[in-house]
Amino acid sequence: MIKELDITDANIAEQVLKLQIPSYQSEAELIHFFELPPLKDTVESLQHCKETFYGCFIKRELAGVISFKKTKNVLDIHRLFVSPAHFRKGIASSLIRFVETFDRNIYEILVATAANNTPAVKFYLKNGYVETGKCHISGQLSLSVFKKIIR
Repeated sequence: MIKELDITDANIAEQVLKLQIPSYQSEAELIHFFELPPLKDTVESLQHCKETFYGCFIKRELAGVISFKKTKNVLDIHRLFVSPAHFRKGIASSLIRFVETFDRNIYEILVATAANNTPAVKFYLKNGYVETGKCHISGQLSLSVFKKIIR
């Protein structure tokens, strides 16, 4: 079940953070870069990020999260993560399909991931996203930027 999360609620922000840290830690280990911004988040920073959050629950357990900002007809995904305990269960696919269809006014979706995060890059390509470029962030981190036209 996917439902909206009130990230301004400290208890919900704490639940999200408890899922976010191990998920992004897994990514950090995969790409050998441990300064990922989501690893530095706090309950307070999540509460003030001005992103819209949705969570996927399995038997009342938060198993995955997607967050985004919407500007006019463009949805910009800021986070998509799944609990390592629930990897490879289709949760990320369910969350991405959800945001692609929940608002009929969305025409374009943007998302970025670490360029050397091969599983994430393959995931977005498999789901119809087109790589539009790369963005160098720091000495060790480059992002691949993706876009998908919805309508």
